[in-house]
Amino acid sequence: MNYLTDDKLVIVGAAGMIGSNMAQTAIMMKLTPNICLYDPYGPALEGVAEELLHCGFEGLNLTYTSDVKEALTGAKYIVNSGGAARKAGMTREDLLKGNAVIAEEFGKNVKEYCPDVKHVVVVFNPADITGLITLLYSGLKPSQVSTLAALDSTRLRSELAKYFKISPDEIKMPRTYGGHGEQMAVFASTCTVAGQPLSQLIGSDALPRQAWEEIRQRVIQGGKNIIELRGRSSFQSPAYLSIEMIGAAMGGKPFTWPVGTYVNNGEYNHIMMAMETTVDKNGVTVHPVNGTPEERKELDQSYHHLCKLRDEVIAMGVMPPIDQWKNINPNLG
Repeated sequence: MNYLTDDKLVIVGAAGMIGSNMAQTAIMMKLTPNICLYDPYGPALEGVAEELLHCGFEGLNLTYTSDVKEALTGAKYIVNSGGAARKAGMTREDLLKGNAVIAEEFGKNVKEYCPDVKHVVVVFNPADITGLITLLYSGLKPSQVSTLAALDSTRLRSELAKYFKISPDEIKMPRTYGGHGEQMAVFASTCTVAGQPLSQLIGSDALPRQAWEEIRQRVIQGGKNIIELRGRSSFQSPAYLSIEMIGAAMGGKPFTWPVGTYVNNGEYNHIMMAMETTVDKNGVTVHPVNGTPEERKELDQSYHHLCKLRDEVIAMGVMPPIDQWKNINPNLG
């Protein structure tokens, strides 16, 4: 069997719906034969491992454990969906306190058990904040930690394709930036629809402003809609996209959807947020975000919302004040 790498991949939270789907996706994409499933809930974890073994995959070295040291030792790549799931009536931000503590412990475990890890993808919400906490305590470089954010842009792609009744492949550069939450910034100026600039279509007979606003809201509430339709938070799409991200970091096809990344550029500082990025074997590379003044204002508002959440976590004592971060992770100095 030809695999992308032989390096060890760890799926954290593997007993859950996202984690178990990530594991199967990684196996089917032939990223690596060496996959370790970790979850503190042993019975369900064993059930996931048994199901995957029953698939009869060739060349697979699948292990599973509820011992975090055993799981992370020797890991070169990690995808973590191991936080509490979002339930009906909850926002991603409602998950803040419990998942912030989980992210702190995870970051410290990475630093202790696998300091040579090459890339970590954080999926559990609020991902911008849990990713930031993970980065701080892991001691890794900003390019080595990314968070799932592409789902908002892919939802915009889907909504536009449905509205115009065309193939999603005809929607180019649909983009949301900023937070992976209800304060995301939805950009129109980057996008084309069957070769036509989306910004020129908005307000025309083809796409009245009210229709565009409804599309924006469906994108922003995309996760909530899945919960209402399925009775549980989405798992197939985040699982697939996060494994595409880690596959890119392993040296596979570059991942060109936005990801959450550490930003400290004078305009946006000491924060994790979705930007225009590429993930490849060198990790995350950040590119300029271009937009209209209105879109930039929306991005500014998203940034300030994330700063508020970050400062809440600092007030909880989960993270120290920003001026002390470099003492924990010199890469953030």
